[in-house]
Amino acid sequence: MNPVKFTKPFLVGLIPLAASLLLVACTKPAPVAEPVRAVKVVTVGVQSMQSGVELAGEVRARVESQLGFRVGGKLLERQAEVGQRVKAGQVLARLDPQDYKLAVEAAKAQLAAAATNRDLAGADFKRYKELKDQNFISSAELERRDTTLKAAQAQFEQAQAQWSGQANQVGYATLMADVAGVITAVQAEPGQVVAAGTPVVRIAQDGARDVVFSVPEDKVAAIKLGAGMTVQLWPASTMLKGVVREVAASADPVTRTFLVKLALDAKEAPALGTTVSVLPQGLAHAGAPVIKLPTSALRQDGQSTAVWVLDGASMTVKLQPVSIATADGNEVVVASGLQPGMQVVVAGVHVLSPGQKVTLYKENVPVALVSPAQTAINSVATSASAAK
Repeated sequence: MNPVKFTKPFLVGLIPLAASLLLVACTKPAPVAEPVRAVKVVTVGVQSMQSGVELAGEVRARVESQLGFRVGGKLLERQAEVGQRVKAGQVLARLDPQDYKLAVEAAKAQLAAAATNRDLAGADFKRYKELKDQNFISSAELERRDTTLKAAQAQFEQAQAQWSGQANQVGYATLMADVAGVITAVQAEPGQVVAAGTPVVRIAQDGARDVVFSVPEDKVAAIKLGAGMTVQLWPASTMLKGVVREVAASADPVTRTFLVKLALDAKEAPALGTTVSVLPQGLAHAGAPVIKLPTSALRQDGQSTAVWVLDGASMTVKLQPVSIATADGNEVVVASGLQPGMQVVVAGVHVLSPGQKVTLYKENVPVALVSPAQTAINSVATSASAAK
């Protein structure tokens, strides 16, 4: 088989073609133009606040005491339970009194010995006094017997006081309610060894009731002593009136809030522990003119909050830092950064960049589709009606 031979003109024409193919292969593809995104916008305007300030509170007793034994020992039994209503003088718990009973017996024996010594010193003084009246002894000897009698009397009184104190210790081994109320907490169990003064139960005294709630430190200045507030019960939506009777002087070290106590009428007060909503008039902003935006319009830009503002002339967007004051339902209240009339993007904020071209989003109106079968049925029905 003979090899194929290329003529010189053919080779000369092949060189420009190869060069063109090489240039095409080395040329970078043209960048793809970024699509114009459709965005939803709202026009900034002044609106009225719809929601007021509600603070969660709890109904508590005006006076709540922690009761404990005045002596230490092993807790033998506890009759009090959480939620139990007790009367004044009712037994709540008992300690093992055996050691205190033995101490009473020992004090009683010491008292008997002191009484014997006192009686002996008294008889001795009486005898020596008769001898002095007969001038058989000196006055110094009688004074010595008188001093011995006084010492014996003092020892008797000391033993008597010790016996009374030990008898009281036995009584202190029984814990009794000093007022009528409701047990709100139990802090010791039978078998536990407790020291003197250790809280065993907490009792809420009957009588006046308070609503206790916390106020943020930036709003506590608006809460004044004696100010009236409305308390809303849940879920009955019953409204009660209360008066501020106490505002904490310092903030809680953890929550940085101030505790406020609102006095309620004892006749209308709900049950202890009821959760209520406090509506402070001094913090209410309902009806105030504000600028509000949906939460979807916000974008975190570093340490600040910003929104995308649309430039209607160039149809581009730019970041506008804003300051948020509070929330109003599902919207936020803008404190500064926006003016009425601005157009703010409220959807698609996470895919935009500064200076990007956008277009306004238009919702597609769905067209009702009619099947051929339904069209035929409607035609037949129309013809039948015309025939009649």
